[in-house]
Amino acid sequence: MFERIISLENLFSAWNEFRLGKEGKLDVQEFGLDIEDNIFELHEALKNNTYVHSTYKSFYLHDPKLRHIFKANVRDRILHHAIVKIIGPIFDRTFIFDSYSSRKNKGTHKAITRFRCLARKLSKNNSRTIWVLKCDIKKFFDSTNHRLILNQVGRKIKDHRALKLIQSVVDSINTSTHGGIPLGNLTSQLFSNVYLDDLDQFVKRKLRVKYYLRYNDDFLILGLKKRSLEDFVKIVTVFLRVKLGLELHPLKVSIMTFWAI
Repeated sequence: MFERIISLENLFSAWNEFRLGKEGKLDVQEFGLDIEDNIFELHEALKNNTYVHSTYKSFYLHDPKLRHIFKANVRDRILHHAIVKIIGPIFDRTFIFDSYSSRKNKGTHKAITRFRCLARKLSKNNSRTIWVLKCDIKKFFDSTNHRLILNQVGRKIKDHRALKLIQSVVDSINTSTHGGIPLGNLTSQLFSNVYLDDLDQFVKRKLRVKYYLRYNDDFLILGLKKRSLEDFVKIVTVFLRVKLGLELHPLKVSIMTFWAI
């Protein structure tokens, strides 16, 4: 797997994907001027175990709430793409169907459409009242634990060199005292889904919740009884705290009838 990640074919493919929509960026243009030399140099550094992840530039972005973005240099971001291209499909095929963030053929529109479909099904075409539990995880990206991410990745990735390379990316920055992963990395999108897949599997397989979907660190559970959803909050709160070191945002947990959504 390590050889597949660092292969010239994969690195050039990662570059072609990475640069889409970024052709006007000065750093991308500069890297592209000597693209063959730069990719060969990256390949050699990876092959010879001399690759070192660079430091990050940070800035704040409103989208619409204020977010702290960490940006790696072009060389590192190409590697991020190269890693995700190889290991991403391995994890994606094991995710639950109703996980919609940062996945091919998913996204916000698909999540909304699926929610409406589930709501119609459970309410029997709006012939009975249903309740919707909406939850948000507090400071999710900053609260992720590096060791836990690597343990989760290690469940499916057994190549020692590939794991060491992935660790170099995970440990390339701490966004908080808890550890954390940067919003600007493509790898962070994959690792966030890997991290929260434990929650998805717990809700679907252990709690056997049929009407559940998640987008990033927001998730919904639909039910016929408000009391049952209140019980789910208590159970999920304990699971997140004990298993993943996460907390629900106390101001962003709500239970409403479908008509209030």
